[in-house]
Amino acid sequence: MTRKDFMLRLMKYKRILIQLRSLGLERVFSNNLGDAIGISAALVRKDLARIEMQGNRRGGYSIDSMLERLSRLLGGSDAQEAILVGCGNLGRALLNHEKFYKEGINLVAGFDISPELAAIGDIPVLPMEELEEFIKKSRAKVALLTVPASAAAEVRDRLLGAGIRGILNFAPMELKCSGSCVIHNVNIGLEIENLFFLVNSLEDIEDREGRLPENCLDGEDCK
Repeated sequence: MTRKDFMLRLMKYKRILIQLRSLGLERVFSNNLGDAIGISAALVRKDLARIEMQGNRRGGYSIDSMLERLSRLLGGSDAQEAILVGCGNLGRALLNHEKFYKEGINLVAGFDISPELAAIGDIPVLPMEELEEFIKKSRAKVALLTVPASAAAEVRDRLLGAGIRGILNFAPMELKCSGSCVIHNVNIGLEIENLFFLVNSLEDIEDREGRLPENCLDGEDCK
């Protein structure tokens, strides 16, 4: 079990707990959380013990207490500020994604080489010349990167040089960094290709097992 996997599970627990509290629930059991994210109740209990959360078999865990603890561990209850660089179609779609704020992520600005781009809702779109100064004056530690591959490495260097510590990279090339920073690469094209591969593999397995096509009727000669 890596620290990254552990932290991702904590984030998932927090999202589920927020949803449960919005439904008026006050307590939750480890098997409820496990079923919601597809892991065992034993692993949930191990994770919660690791962050010093105590529950019991009859009463489960207090949702309010868990959310308070998770909020402290994951950066507090205040919204975490982030910026976005590259306000093309994908970038603008992400800036319009209202669920970010509901999950404690506040996109405070977008940046683009086209200065004529209008603000997106309440989020300003600023010229690239203002990038470093804005970062140094803001509380943003994370940036979403949606620029072309040809510009990705240069923008990465500018972001890290200005104080950004984490980058979610949507550019169609893998970026790396050294030292005290984190880059997560999200290659949408590769993910779609992988999905097609898995679907085709599943169909091959089903065909080898002799599954008839859905449009075949019993007793008919399907070709």
